[in-house]
Amino acid sequence: MIAKRIFDFLTSLVGFILLSPLFLLVALWVRLDSPGPVFFRQERVGLHGRTFRIHKFRTMRTDAERRGLQITVGSDSRITRAGAFLRKYKLDELPQLLDVLAGEMSLVGPRPEVPRYVAHYPGDVRERILSVRPGITDWASIKFRNENELLSNASDAERTYIEQILPIKQRMHLEYVATRSFGGDLRILLQTLGAVSRAE
Repeated sequence: MIAKRIFDFLTSLVGFILLSPLFLLVALWVRLDSPGPVFFRQERVGLHGRTFRIHKFRTMRTDAERRGLQITVGSDSRITRAGAFLRKYKLDELPQLLDVLAGEMSLVGPRPEVPRYVAHYPGDVRERILSVRPGITDWASIKFRNENELLSNASDAERTYIEQILPIKQRMHLEYVATRSFGGDLRILLQTLGAVSRAE
């Protein structure tokens, strides 16, 4: 998929250049809103099971991972004021353009999970999903864009995620891997932009 890699690199490079003023403004806001670094780095599982540290604008307190789950549920008290806005419009994901430029991610592909949840993938499913680069967006990201709200009513949010949501995501990832195409990626990108623009 050399053509896909070239498209990813050029598109993310142009996007990073054009959005650089927004990057600077968001970075300043994050820095002024709460103590801590601008970026949040977290280990994710990428192509062929190789782990990497994903880039996001920090949307939580710096001690968030010590104080709760690796998923976000409802009105999570760990989320900062700036973070709530950035999450709503998916602006916290913009730094992943850096991961695309570095070759760790693609613009479109299965969203990379943390090792804790990849451990729940059946072996054959894990191998197929991790046979492609993970992406910034995919059909599962669009379907579950309000995932934290869905989990807010669960008595055990992590168990609900593992037993109910994760299997659906796996099926969607497998379908993407089996049917992926340049035209399909463009449709996902357009659907993602539409979903973000309709955020309420």
